[in-house]
Amino acid sequence: MLVIHGGAGSFRLEMPERAEACKAGLRAAFDAGMNILNRAGTSLDAVERAVRSLEDNPLFNAGRGSCFTRDGRQEMDASIMDGSTMQAGAVAAVRHIRNPISLARMVMETSGCVMLVAEGAE
Repeated sequence: MLVIHGGAGSFRLEMPERAEACKAGLRAAFDAGMNILNRAGTSLDAVERAVRSLEDNPLFNAGRGSCFTRDGRQEMDASIMDGSTMQAGAVAAVRHIRNPISLARMVMETSGCVMLVAEGAE
């Protein structure tokens, strides 16, 4: 089973054409994750792939669609956890990373840390 969500916001109700695009984006993210699960991939791979799909879609508040700071910069956060090992990885305030979820996974699997921030994460 895979569950995803694209956030909350009334703009989807106020702009029907955007709502349809959001639904298509959610379907693409779901399908990306399910394709991995259907090929006997790991749940961690499926979750990372689904989130990468959301990060690549500017309609969602992740990756390309992230909100801007007061200074007019995009700073993104992401975290991931492997429930079978209780390992976790996170990044915060990254600005130059296309897919923060993949960096968070790299932190979890290779760094010996749980969370890295800003330039240290990049």
